[in-house]
Amino acid sequence: MRVDSASRFISASPDEVFRAFTDPELLLAWLPPRGMTGRFERFDAVTGYRMVLTYDEAPAGGGKASADADVAEVRRVELAPPHWIVEAVDFPSDDPVYAGTMTLTWSFEPRVTGTLITIEATDVPPGISPDDHAEGLASSLENLARLFAK
Repeated sequence: MRVDSASRFISASPDEVFRAFTDPELLLAWLPPRGMTGRFERFDAVTGYRMVLTYDEAPAGGGKASADADVAEVRRVELAPPHWIVEAVDFPSDDPVYAGTMTLTWSFEPRVTGTLITIEATDVPPGISPDDHAEGLASSLENLARLFAK
């Protein structure tokens, strides 16, 4: 089974990091990876959200939802503040290579001067290449670290 993962140390407490996942303004500030901007069509900190991610420059093959955008339908299936969040993610698309539900498990481990964040993605749709996914996960975590840079 394919598991895509990434980790990053963040200079913030687990409570502060958890808040960055439940405050819509903070989430929009860091989650969209480099080269994309995001907006919510719907947001609930407990049950989930629908986010539209628009590419700064449309990719040659287009996005998952349209020529220049991806849509993520995210259901929060488990929240254990401030330790972890489990999300079920669907990508509405006419292309069957993006079908299925991906599971994201975010864990927040306290460290002396901050938090180690680890994300594990399972059941990743085959249309998302491992290299592109690794780059996107690392970019989002870099944005999150920047949000808390002191």
